[in-house]
Formats: sequence, structure tokens, C-alpha cells
Amino acid sequence: MSNNINIISLPETGFVRLPVILKIFPIGKSTWWQGVKDGKYPKPVKLSDRITAWKVEDIKSLIDQY
Repeated sequence: MSNNINIISLPETGFVRLPVILKIFPIGKSTWWQGVKDGKYPKPVKLSDRITAWKVEDIKSLIDQY
């Protein structure tokens, strides 16, 4: 699967923002947010008023499901 290159570029721990996630999952922002709302994708973490991110561990778990 071509996503293996993207998985390697993820940090071991920490957070990733949406543009990085959308490089791994080639879907639109609206589709991603609908998936979050529906429980298909992990919930984000608010790092500040204007910064939303996801735990790397949650994204890696999601990748493993595919």
C-alpha cells in the first residue's frame, strides 16, 4: 500500500494537524469532519483556540484498520 511512506513520516508520539492527515487519507476536509462527527474517525484535541490536532497514536490505529 502506498500509505507506508506516509506512516513512516509520522512522529512516534505527539499530535498531527489535518493537512498531514489528509495526505494519508485522500479525502476532503468536509468528509473527514463528517467522519469525526459520525465516530468513523478519531476525535480531535484542541491545543488552543485556533489549533486542532489529533493524537498520532489514534491516527496510526486508524491506519492499521485499513
